[in-house]
Amino acid sequence: MTVVREADAPPAPLPRPAGGSARPGRGGGRGPVGSGVWPYLLIAPAILGMLYLLAYPLVRTVLISLQDFQLRQLIQGDARFVGLRNYETLLTDAQFWQVVRRTFLFMAVNVGLIMLLATLVALVIERLGRVGRIAVLSALVLTWAMPVIAATTVFQWLFHSEFGIVNWALQQLGFTSFDRYPWFAHGTAAFTILVVLIVWQSVPFAAITLYSALVTVPTELYESARIDGASARRIFRAITFPVIRPIFMLVFSLEVIWTFKAFVQIWVMTNGGPGDATTILPVYAVQAALSSQRYDLGSAASMVTVLMLAGVLVFYFRQMFRQEGESL
Repeated sequence: MTVVREADAPPAPLPRPAGGSARPGRGGGRGPVGSGVWPYLLIAPAILGMLYLLAYPLVRTVLISLQDFQLRQLIQGDARFVGLRNYETLLTDAQFWQVVRRTFLFMAVNVGLIMLLATLVALVIERLGRVGRIAVLSALVLTWAMPVIAATTVFQWLFHSEFGIVNWALQQLGFTSFDRYPWFAHGTAAFTILVVLIVWQSVPFAAITLYSALVTVPTELYESARIDGASARRIFRAITFPVIRPIFMLVFSLEVIWTFKAFVQIWVMTNGGPGDATTILPVYAVQAALSSQRYDLGSAASMVTVLMLAGVLVFYFRQMFRQEGESL
């Protein structure tokens, strides 16, 4: 008898080896390749480096702020723990609270001008042609790339009492009272020059970032709004700003941080003077540590600066999330 096998019948499955695994490939019953401790070992150097560069200075500053740490203790290394005495000395000093008020005024003026000018510049760039856009973006990048010390030195020469081009230009316009005018000898003038310098340095980054957010707004929304007869102000308030709000808030937060801790420009240009007209919290901390050799008070001032900045940002983010119907 001849046995006929059906053509459509599937072949019989091969027997599975005893103790084997149904998954082909190397490593029988093991997990996926790379599991275990290897990923952690690979990122360990970066984490350790970050902890050394960021966490160690912060912890060291906290410890110094809780000690009697002056020049003798710096040399001999016998600092004595005094608890919160340095913070009490700092917070009961009337000059310190004047510096705090000046710091918040400095931050508010700078951040307000930066965000206003950066938004206007970004809107102008969006409406320029290809050649004009490239020219303006190139100028912004070059301004942003200028080193802080170089830019500060240029501004010092611009407002020099004898050789400054600002005094010369004002005299040419008929303002003879600006002959040899000492800008950095007057508190309000020095404060204004520092504001102009920091705004000039900060606007490029904010403008380029906001412009990158503007190009993500769908053009169909603009076309629909124009068909409905909406004005340019209405379009910006109802369409543009809601779309770019996350980037706008991010830039705003970064500018708050950068202007709150501005130090290099003030230290190089005025050293916090004349008097203390341009002294803000970071400058005050350095003056206490270096000029008075009170490293404990300088560290305490630095920690108070960090706490105030954190408080400003937390308050700001709470307001932002509350407006968006969320809660922290």
